[in-house]
Amino acid sequence: MGWSQRIDHALAARRAADGWRQRRPIEHNNVREITLDGQRYRHFSSNDYLGLSQHPAVIAAWQQGAAEAGAGAGASGHVTGYSRHHAKLEEQLADWLGYSRALLFISGFAANQAVIHLLAEKQDRIFADKLAHASLLDAASHSPASLRRFAHNQPASLAKLLATPSDGGTLVVTEGVFSMDGDSAPLAAIAEQTRHGNGWLLVDDAHGIGVTGAQGRGSCWQQQVKPELLIVTFGKGFGVSGAALLCDDATADYVEQFSRHLIYSTAMPPAQCYALLAALRQIQQGDALRERLHSHIARFRAGAADLPWQLVASDSAIQPLIVGENSAALALSQRLAQAGCWVSAIRPPTVPPGTARLRITLTAAHHTDDIDRLLEALYDAAG
Repeated sequence: MGWSQRIDHALAARRAADGWRQRRPIEHNNVREITLDGQRYRHFSSNDYLGLSQHPAVIAAWQQGAAEAGAGAGASGHVTGYSRHHAKLEEQLADWLGYSRALLFISGFAANQAVIHLLAEKQDRIFADKLAHASLLDAASHSPASLRRFAHNQPASLAKLLATPSDGGTLVVTEGVFSMDGDSAPLAAIAEQTRHGNGWLLVDDAHGIGVTGAQGRGSCWQQQVKPELLIVTFGKGFGVSGAALLCDDATADYVEQFSRHLIYSTAMPPAQCYALLAALRQIQQGDALRERLHSHIARFRAGAADLPWQLVASDSAIQPLIVGENSAALALSQRLAQAGCWVSAIRPPTVPPGTARLRITLTAAHHTDDIDRLLEALYDAAG
């Protein structure tokens, strides 16, 4: 089968399965509301959990950074792209999270790929949570190391894998808060099993950082766990973009010297570092924002208790409603849009077959009447 036939076949199959994905240009987005095709909706599909993308201090910092340092870094950090603003952000992140070093990456996907690609060799093995993010599983499956997946959030399942002997290194991979189910990993138990198995633990806390733990330090801090490798991303709780790896000095030096993802990528714009430093300050002082977010979560969960769809057990800003079939999830998403609420339908292969869902995300930018309107729309659709 040639390239054209293969492409046509894959596209036809995706359409037939009601799995077609479409990007739509957003005319306006202030976290609480979005506008598409001239229609304004209450917005329940944003990962900007604290609303910091719209915070005046964060916006002003990016503007100041662009005025002082320009729009881009102009080179890899290993050439001339690493500025004092990058260094300051790395230093503050490391100090805040209790690590000796932090290294910046252009995205969370890139950071996960870089770390696993660099560390995993043929004699090694990777044990990943079954529902770990695609960036983690893709990197592991394409590495020369062997990959086994343990049952989701089940330390006993991990322990069985760790009990088998190995001549190489062992890397255990999980998330702090899972992006599609919104549930939290039992990190303390996973860390204990990993220690007993003489492995290293990698935690991707994309959806926990900024939102959970003291000062928003995330899932690991909240559960008093310090993994050898901590990935934090800036596109969710920070409201910006990019990511960082937190680790010890030797590991950071190793990544700096040998990671092709880091060495051959243009550094993030210095202006972005300005904005991220401002966002970090807001997170550190953001108890009121986190309290508002958790109040919205509690209000939604109490109100959604009698809906006919499965509400996943989640205390996070991610509140999935499992609908089942792709067509049903799409139809429910459309019903909500007609009621003025924008909620994306998530379908396989992002989630397992038969678990198509509405991935409802709540933010500190929402008002209580937004939550109530969403609940009204859901009960209307259920009736």
